[in-house]
Amino acid sequence: MNPILRHEKIMEALLTSKEVTVTELSEILNVTGKTIREDLTRLEEQGLIRRIHGGAVLAQADQFGILPSKEPISRHLDMKRSIAAAALKRVQPGDIIALDGGSTTLEIARLLPNQQLTVITNDVYVISELSKKDKINLVVPGGYRVRNILTGPEAVAYVKELNIQKAFISATGIHLEHGLTIYTGELIAFKRALIDTAREIIAVVDHHKFGQTALRTFAQLRELHSLITDNELSGESLEQFRAAGIPIELSGDY
Repeated sequence: MNPILRHEKIMEALLTSKEVTVTELSEILNVTGKTIREDLTRLEEQGLIRRIHGGAVLAQADQFGILPSKEPISRHLDMKRSIAAAALKRVQPGDIIALDGGSTTLEIARLLPNQQLTVITNDVYVISELSKKDKINLVVPGGYRVRNILTGPEAVAYVKELNIQKAFISATGIHLEHGLTIYTGELIAFKRALIDTAREIIAVVDHHKFGQTALRTFAQLRELHSLITDNELSGESLEQFRAAGIPIELSGDY
């Protein structure tokens, strides 16, 4: 197994368990403890994990807005709701939209009125929220489950056949050079299907994720039609992104 794939598997284990030992990772990945310790050192250098005695924990789980396996997180809820409210102004009755998996897109789902809409999503929390709204045509591509996300080649192929007008995309980190990033490659194909298919790509990310980089890039900033964030983004970051030609909008502008 190549190092990049090992790093993804290590991050997946941490996202599920919050803390893992060198012994556990060695058994899961079928490599020596020395190899695992070297992998953990590289991940720590990237600021993704924090080494502890005999293992590792996530370095910034709350900052990156990672959804846990049992229930959605509530940190930074006010800013996520403000972003969701701004995103909602882009949605018109009768639209066909896609909601990527994530804590901010979950807030969009919660705010969506029970009206004539078609929503494509692979997030089990979003599915649960929208299933209560009988006027919304909920489309679930299916696939196998990775934490709270359904993914797989069949789901990707299905999405590519759809006429999606607007896709609201989430990310673990957003960086001028590295673009939109996530921890694991298993989710990239589905995100790419949304981006390649939808007429309008709108990223919804809170300000904590700016300047951050996770393991894998799934989109470049130039692919976005819009980037909505909260009002707490620093003036310096806002100026840098706008100077780079990124169509960034603050939720308070709405």
